[in-house]
Parts: sequence; C-alpha cells; structure tokens
Amino acid sequence: MDTIASLFSFITTPVSWVIVQFHKVYGALFGDDTGWAWGLSIVSLVILIRICLIPLFVKQIKATRAMQTLQPEMKKIQERYKNDKQRQSEEMMKLYKETGTNPLSSCLPILAQSPFFFALYHVLNSIANNDTIGVINESLLQSAQKAHIFGAPLAATFTDSAAEAAALDASITTVRIVTAIMIVLMSLSQFYTQRQLMTKNVDTTVKTPFMQQQKMLMYIFPIMFAVFGINFPVGVLVYWLTTNVWTMGQQMYVIHNNPTPGSKAQAAYLERLLKHVTRHGKTRNRRERAIVKAIVVKGRDRNEYERKFINGLNKEGLAAQADGTVIKGESSAVATAEDGTPTPAKRQQPKRQTKAQRQAGATKTDAEQQSAPTSLTKSDDEPEDAKPAAAAKKAAPKPGTGGRSKAQSGQRKGQQRPKSPSKK
Repeated sequence: MDTIASLFSFITTPVSWVIVQFHKVYGALFGDDTGWAWGLSIVSLVILIRICLIPLFVKQIKATRAMQTLQPEMKKIQERYKNDKQRQSEEMMKLYKETGTNPLSSCLPILAQSPFFFALYHVLNSIANNDTIGVINESLLQSAQKAHIFGAPLAATFTDSAAEAAALDASITTVRIVTAIMIVLMSLSQFYTQRQLMTKNVDTTVKTPFMQQQKMLMYIFPIMFAVFGINFPVGVLVYWLTTNVWTMGQQMYVIHNNPTPGSKAQAAYLERLLKHVTRHGKTRNRRERAIVKAIVVKGRDRNEYERKFINGLNKEGLAAQADGTVIKGESSAVATAEDGTPTPAKRQQPKRQTKAQRQAGATKTDAEQQSAPTSLTKSDDEPEDAKPAAAAKKAAPKPGTGGRSKAQSGQRKGQQRPKSPSKK
C-alpha cells in the first residue's frame, strides 16, 4: 500500500489543504479537537469531490443511454452467433467501436475518485503513525489524533491491537464495534445502489454482456468493501460511507426523473407523467416536453410503456405533438397516431333510418318530381312565336335516322312485301 500511496503522493497536499480549511470552519463551531470538526471536514471533502465529478456522472448517464439504444443490435448479434461465443464477442466489440460507446463507462466516477481515496488514506495513515504530511503540521497532527468519532479515533482500524488503540486513547472494543458498523453500512449501501440500478433502471428485455457485468459488480463491490474495509482507518470509512450515500441518492434522483427506456422505472415515471398531464392538460416544464418529444419521434419503435402512455393521452382527449407539447380537441387525433404518422379524422357515418322514414322520404321525392316542370312540358312563360319553332324542332328527325320516328324504330328494315288480299 506504501507503493500505491507514493504514486498518489502528488495529490496528498491538495487533499490535506482542503481538510484543514474545512477544519477551521467546523473547529470554530464544535472545537478544534472534536470528532465532529474532523469528521465533518472529511464529509465536506467528499461532497466537494462529488460536485466536481458531476460532469463525469452526466457522461456516465449518456453512455448508459447509448448502450440502451444499442440493445436491439446486440440482440440481433446474439441470435446470429448464439453458437459461437468468440464471434459474438468480436461483433460486440466492433459495434462498440463503430458507435463510440464504452461498456466500462459506468466505472468512471469510481476511477476518478481513486486518487482522492488513496490520498486521504495516506493522510490518515500518517496521522496514525504520528507523521506530518502536506499542510498538516505538528499542532494539527495532535488535534487529529485526539479526535474521536463515536469513541473511535480518526486513524484507528479494525485490525489494530489493544496497545495501538490505547496509544490513541481508545478502547479496542469500541474501535471494532464502530468500524464493524461502518463496514456493514458501507457494503449494504453499495449493494443497494447496484441492485436498484439492475432491478429498476435496466431494460431486461435484452440480455447483454453489459448487464452481466453490472450483475457481477452488484455482488463483487460489497464483498471487496467488506474485505478491505477492516484495514481502512475510521476516517476513510467515513469518506467511503459518505460517497456511497451520495451515489445512492444521486442515482435515486436520476431513476425517478430520467429513467432508462424500457425499464420498470420508466413505466412508473410515465404513469406519473400521464396523471399530471391529464390533470393540467399540458406538459409543465422543459424536461417533460423533452421526454414526450422523444416518445413521439420514436413512432413504431416505441416500447410497451410508451405506447401505453400515448394511448392513455388519446383516451383523455389529448395528443402529444412533435415538439413535446400536448393539445386538446378532436383535431389533435392527427398527431397521435400509433405509428407516429399523421392520420385523418374518422368520417361520420349517416344515421340509419327506419322503414317508415325511408318510405316517407321516397313519397316526398316523387311528389317533388311531379310538381317540377320538365323539358317536354310547354311553359306559359314562353313567347307565342317560339312555341311552333320549338314544336318543329322536336318533330324534326335526327340526321341518319331515315326520317323515322321512335314509334317506327321497332319495324323491320328493308322493303316490305305487300299483303295478299283476304279471301272472302
């Protein structure tokens, strides 16, 4: 561990400086030699580090979302090469390279914290060995050695002997009880954080190596913390317990407000969003509009929960638009087609009439036709000189008819044989 600590010795001075600055603030409130002053200084160091790591956390969330979008392609690769695991792994790595995703991106916050973790461990180990380090001088060293957290010295470990605990003015029983409780809480918080991610915020419809990796980490990390935690000083346990609680709360916030598509968390979120939208008749903020817009753009690629959300809006007379807004009225049905494409409104079918109504309508139509003037009826409004001309025009045969009228059209064509005289 000394070799590892020496590798991170370049950061021990900044870490010790930050602790001392926080100690000045809390020392004025609780006293310089109290465990509250030094313990809260370590907690504040964790909060400061995690705030600085928020951009990495956002990058981790985006990488996780990118992995989720690749799951249909992963499923195809699994089905195509289900009997060739080596070829399946090669195609997976090729897909990661083409899309620029990294399945190990979920470890970025942990890797970024490693230098601060080892620097803090080296600082606390130097305090236990009565050695000055960074900006911690002799007076601060003696103050830190007197600080106790629930009766356990800041630099004490679970594996310390009774003599070492007595040298720090503490009881070995108290030290082991406090450190054991912190180790258990640290392991449980890590396990709950990983389990929450696997059970609520992962699309379980596709089995990928990424999911298997996360499932392994869910059990490996708590065991690692439990095994190595017995060698961590109390101050380091405070640091790691605080960062685990921060991670758990941060992840709960993300799962509640920005869940992974296809996960159980998304189903719960869309159910809450549907209630809010139907109550207010619109999306309330930019985040809700962004989520609704993403669902509308998917069209036929919507998952089960997203289709249920769109159908729920339609039942309430609402429709999601392409810009993420929600509108009311019958005209909104155009924008809420199931496949995301515009559909015309349904045509109203005429009401079916009874037999009596149909007969009455037919009688009325016949009466109107009889009362209406026809082209063959002479009109009283016509001038007298126009009537003979009109009659002559009607009586004139059409060209090519041979001068025969309609009455003669039924007779046989050609020369007619004379009838023989009848015999008397």
